[in-house]
Amino acid sequence: MRIYYSIALGIGLGVAANNGLQAQTLFTYGNNPVSKEDFIRVYQKNNAQKQPDFSEKSIREYIDLYSVFRMKVKEAEDMRLDTTAAVRNELENYKGQLSRTYLADKEATKELVAQAYERMKEEVAVQHILIAVRPNEDSTAAYRKIDSIYSAITQGRAGFDEMARQYSDDKGSAVKGGALGYITALQVVYPFENAAYNTSVGQVSKPFRTQFGYHILKVNNRRKAKGQVQVAHIMIATPKSKGEEGIKEAQAKIAMIQGKLKSGASFDDMVTEYSEDRYSKDKKGMLEPFGVGRMAPEFEDAAFKLENPGDISEPVKTEFGFHLIRLIRKTPLQPLDSIRDNLARRVENDGRAVIAKDAYQDKVKKQYKFREYQDNLTEVVAAIPADSLKEKGFKAEDYAGFKKPVIELNGKTYTQHDFLKYAADLTRGRIVGPKNNAFGDLFKMYQSKLITELQMANLEKNNTEYRDLLTEYRDGTLFFDLMGKKVWERATKDTAGLEAFYRQNQDKYQWQPGFEGTVYQAVDKSFLEQFAKAVSGGASLQDALDKINIPENPNRITEQSGKFEFKAFSLPAASYSEGKLTPVFANTDGTATAVYVSKLHPQAENKTLAEARGFVVADYQDYLEKNWNSELKVKYPVKVNEKTLKSIVK
Repeated sequence: MRIYYSIALGIGLGVAANNGLQAQTLFTYGNNPVSKEDFIRVYQKNNAQKQPDFSEKSIREYIDLYSVFRMKVKEAEDMRLDTTAAVRNELENYKGQLSRTYLADKEATKELVAQAYERMKEEVAVQHILIAVRPNEDSTAAYRKIDSIYSAITQGRAGFDEMARQYSDDKGSAVKGGALGYITALQVVYPFENAAYNTSVGQVSKPFRTQFGYHILKVNNRRKAKGQVQVAHIMIATPKSKGEEGIKEAQAKIAMIQGKLKSGASFDDMVTEYSEDRYSKDKKGMLEPFGVGRMAPEFEDAAFKLENPGDISEPVKTEFGFHLIRLIRKTPLQPLDSIRDNLARRVENDGRAVIAKDAYQDKVKKQYKFREYQDNLTEVVAAIPADSLKEKGFKAEDYAGFKKPVIELNGKTYTQHDFLKYAADLTRGRIVGPKNNAFGDLFKMYQSKLITELQMANLEKNNTEYRDLLTEYRDGTLFFDLMGKKVWERATKDTAGLEAFYRQNQDKYQWQPGFEGTVYQAVDKSFLEQFAKAVSGGASLQDALDKINIPENPNRITEQSGKFEFKAFSLPAASYSEGKLTPVFANTDGTATAVYVSKLHPQAENKTLAEARGFVVADYQDYLEKNWNSELKVKYPVKVNEKTLKSIVK
């Protein structure tokens, strides 16, 4: 099973079309041929990370593996698994995801990647005002409001900070006069990024629209990008429920911790003992690397001001609490070539991807003689009563007589009624907001749908790479679906078969010499030493543990009870005695361990099926698959064309 799992993920799984050319057959399985060309493509793809071995031995081994894979895909096809709803949905979802890569102008995408990288070299300090527009809401009033605010600011009748505090619907930044701190490329929606980078320092942008509503922004500064920084921190929280008293308590506590650090205390120890950031506490306070615009501005500024790894900041107050920040490393912006692929993926998932898609659709429009009839669209929209749209909606069949064209594409005409059928299906006949605006947006979506469908049809017909990838994914999906039914699910559900297999092989599943008991582990060895001292002084295990794991820090020592093998620990077997705690010993990862032994098991013992279940299931899966493979090879005998094979060998 593991071999085939690797094949299914690592190679091109399908058989490519031959584009009408006669291909050389390398081998057949039953009556089904596999061409030399297809085999080489698959073989090379599976060896993409290393130089392919074209020795005869390697090729024959791969024919054996790949032929069985093809047999299983054929079995799945004969069982019509490709017609099930689950498989069809899986393939349609993949087709939609894959097509996005091909339905964009590659040159436009390349330019957008270059633009994003150039912008990443610079950070822009901005503040903004947002007048929100809800989905399907008439945006006229919002635009008038933002325009009047813009006029008041640019004409000197009001300050930006004042207007932001009074009117901005972004309440998080409004209290700070609209300040967002520094931003860089690919951090905010694309129209906002464009406005920030196209506005000069000290200037206010004209009103612009994003998915959130209308904005204006002011650029306060520009600076060279600082790259990324990684830090660890200790945080003492300031819950709003505690008010000013809570702030004073947190401030005093962070000052106390700072004093201990200056006296030589370990930063890691202080994190473990005091930090109240539960997300980073178990990682010694370590945070993921971040750039500008990712953290609270105060935290970000303090982190970037640290100069040398190991430097610790003064206490920093944010809306979450007080922090002490230690620098781990700083990383400058990497060269474009080293991050190009990652940037391309981010661009494809960013709002700017619409630009690349629109550019490609414009090419398709020209190629397939696209034409729209705006007057005919206006006519049919005017025929729909606006006053009843929100309450009663509209039915496309009521306008079946509207047969004038609204779009021509690739020699096909789409009528007014065709468009209304699309609009009614998409909206269920209910239109919210201004009628003309709503139908205008729907018409753009209709155009995009028709063009995309044409592109996808032509992709599958004309683009070999795209077609091969679809075939590969289809075959892989069928393979996994059938493997689940025949092997993986059966091994877990066939209780009688699993038990019989276990009985036949139970000597294979053994506990090596070991013990039953409890393993105590701590990051700080001193806690375990205190624990061991208390136990040796007569305290019970639980009482000793409770003294160490105080309510403020209940995980100084963790415990795990069960059955264990001696070989999992670094102590010799003679160190374990029933009813006693072993000496505290250090582990290779820096943690420390002590073990309490309830019962020794000095000899190897067979595991029960419950204890060995995971291993038994895996072996039973391999057993089932091996038997199934043998049956398939009988059903689909493999015949190799020796002459063709010799032509591949190098």
